[in-house]
Amino acid sequence: KGKGGGGGAGPSREPEDEAALAAAEEAELAAALEESARLEEGRRAAEAQGPSSAAEAPAPREEEPPADFICPITTEIMSDPVMAADGHSYERSAIERWLATKSTSPMTGEALVHSFLAPNHTLRRQIREWQGGLTRA
Repeated sequence: KGKGGGGGAGPSREPEDEAALAAAEEAELAAALEESARLEEGRRAAEAQGPSSAAEAPAPREEEPPADFICPITTEIMSDPVMAADGHSYERSAIERWLATKSTSPMTGEALVHSFLAPNHTLRRQIREWQGGLTRA
C-alpha cells in the first residue's frame, strides 16, 4: 500500500503556503513588469511628441541608453550594477530589496540557486563611458 504523506511539519499546509507565496511573487513580478512597460510607453510617447518647451533640459536624454544599462526592476540606468544567479544584472539596491523578501529571479520568476551578488565592473565602466560621451556631446 502506502507511501502516505507522513512525518514532518504539516505537509498538508506546505503546498498551500508555497502556492500562495508563488502566487504573491508572480503577482508582484507582473506588477513590476507592467509598471516597466507603462514607463517605457510613456518614454516613447514623449519622444514621439518631439522637442518640448524644456528643450535645453533633456540633453542626457538625446540618445536612449542601451537596454543592458537599464535595471529591470527600477527601469533606470544602473550606477552600481551587480549580477545575480540568474545571469541578469540589476541595480544593487533594487535587487537587495527584492532578495530581502524573495528567493526568485525578478526576470524569470525561477528560484535563484544562491543570493550572492557579483559586482558587474565591465557594465559599470560601459555605463560611465556612455554617460561621459553624452556630457561631451
